[in-house]
Amino acid sequence: MSAPAPQPLLGRIALHLKLIDEQQLAAATRAQAETGGAKNIGTILCEMGALTKPQLAQVLKARDQLIAKQKAMQAVAKADAEPEVSAARVAPVAAAPATPPARAAAPANAAPNAAAAPRAEAAPRRTGVSAPPRAAAAPADPKGLHELLRAGVAAGASDIHIHAGTPLRLRLHGKFEAVNDDPIEPSVAERLVFSALAEDQAAALRERGELDFAYDVASLGRFRVNVYRQQRGYDGVFRAIPAEIPTLEQLGLPASLARFTNFHQGMVLVTGPANCGKSSTLAALVNLVNEERREHILTVEDPVEFVHEPKRCAVNQRNVGAHTESFARALRAALREDPDVIVIGELRDLETISLALTAAETGHLVLATLHTNSAIRTLNRMVGVFPADQQDQIRNMVSESLRAVISQRLVPGKNGGSRVPALEVLVNNKAVGNLIRESKTFQIFSILQMGASQGMCLLDDSLNKLLASGAISKEEALRNADDPKRIKG
Repeated sequence: MSAPAPQPLLGRIALHLKLIDEQQLAAATRAQAETGGAKNIGTILCEMGALTKPQLAQVLKARDQLIAKQKAMQAVAKADAEPEVSAARVAPVAAAPATPPARAAAPANAAPNAAAAPRAEAAPRRTGVSAPPRAAAAPADPKGLHELLRAGVAAGASDIHIHAGTPLRLRLHGKFEAVNDDPIEPSVAERLVFSALAEDQAAALRERGELDFAYDVASLGRFRVNVYRQQRGYDGVFRAIPAEIPTLEQLGLPASLARFTNFHQGMVLVTGPANCGKSSTLAALVNLVNEERREHILTVEDPVEFVHEPKRCAVNQRNVGAHTESFARALRAALREDPDVIVIGELRDLETISLALTAAETGHLVLATLHTNSAIRTLNRMVGVFPADQQDQIRNMVSESLRAVISQRLVPGKNGGSRVPALEVLVNNKAVGNLIRESKTFQIFSILQMGASQGMCLLDDSLNKLLASGAISKEEALRNADDPKRIKG
């Protein structure tokens, strides 16, 4: 008796997902053998009626993710086998001062000088921490880290997590998934983390215990990175940033949001919880200004994420830590640097919020992000961060300066292979301004309900639209709703 034909990977995945049964897979495998392999198993399953085209697309995506995970596992194994990174790149410089003196930093958009740095392509560009002057030296290319990042990006991960003592993990469509069951040895995690750092950054990490910076890898892309020390060793989280700035359409956002870039003064806020796409939405809005207006755009970020090449506008991007001491210091200086549009990566504290409001009052358009879950909570946070004796004044400032709040969440799609944005949009008008001044923000809910003609929208109404279109499941709509009773269907 001849041995049964081997089952192809795609067929095994379809079986695992319970889209087909054993008999269907066996029949498809025999049919493929009869064609001499001329037809792939997915086509045969579709011809048999065992799979629909959307199901086939789901299986192909799962197969590609599995292959990428296997490559990531190989990258970790290879990194473990590589020789130790040179001590000059990992160990802190003994004579390094606690706060390294600043060095002149090239603009974020400047092209590398081939004559001055012939190996610039092999050595990734790092931004985020200033360093003392030192002799130029091309660091060893951290191949193990690059292969790991490349596999993560190929799998569609938004974040690649390197944690000492636990398996490599990827953030895939919002879900936190382990690549395998094998924990990364602390020495391997430390080597991978430190291979992304220049000498001054390594010294800063050892001294401070955490570090934020941007990391460029040739032919792969840019990453926002946070590295830190914990009880088991050193960890790193690498957030993939697309090379091309996305459009509102590509992000699945309504084109009507573009009108918020037409203001010449005031404040537009993009809010939401962590990992909800705020930075991408903000970048899309900034890119619209860059394409349509002839003005000066100044950004303050920690670190610089999307790199905006000057189009019709002059664009200057400042990195907290490398180009300026803090958000507050950069915003004070910004008022003397003649910007038309000020972009703030994150409103983190009282001083930054206060200076942002001042800039919005003094004739600038301020675009910023804030970690809040809804438009009304955004207003309460803007005011509540100030002492009680200042809140009346701040309410007046917010009521006059605020133009709009775009609050968003990313909701897992019905097919499980993507996430779609659900929005709550508040547009400031006379009624909203009066309620802010009178500290009656809870009444803004009714204005959001009735304000569709002005472009307003409640989160629950946005979820209902996504549910009706088939983009999300009812379970996800209920899970993300502010009031589950408002979810229809």
